Amino acid sequence: MFKLAAETEDDWWEVEALYDLCFAPGREALSSYRLRDDISPVPHLSMAARDPEGILAGAIRYWPVRIGDLSVLLLGPVAVHPTHQGEGLGGFLIRESLEVARDLGWERAMLVGDAPYYNRFGFEKLNGVIMPPPTNPERVLGYELIKGAWGGITGEVNRVA
Repeated sequence: MFKLAAETEDDWWEVEALYDLCFAPGREALSSYRLRDDISPVPHLSMAARDPEGILAGAIRYWPVRIGDLSVLLLGPVAVHPTHQGEGLGGFLIRESLEVARDLGWERAMLVGDAPYYNRFGFEKLNGVIMPPPTNPERVLGYELIKGAWGGITGEVNRVA
């Protein structure tokens, strides 16, 4: 029903408009955006889902970050157009993109979000992983693309230089 493809430069503003529609004004003031400033999304993982008519229905982006000398994927944002919410598209975007990330050799992903929603995809609270303030530590969640990939990892999340 939906065609999923890597986001291209031509998709950028349409995806930005979707994020503006789905999220509160000022979304770019969130601390996670400081990790994304002037950094390009990870190629092949930032994806756009289009309906059969070619209209953007959903999008997901990933960003490179670091914890110490470890590379980590920062998932977000993920959004589904209001006309397609409740169809499972958000879950589809998350599951499919995580599979692509695994295939590309990434070991771990993280996000800031609601545990009750993201737990169903395998995300768990990360203890000792510190996002820039003011981030609620209860909302810092991780996903292992390789079993044990988050074992013993603690520290501050930093932008890629």
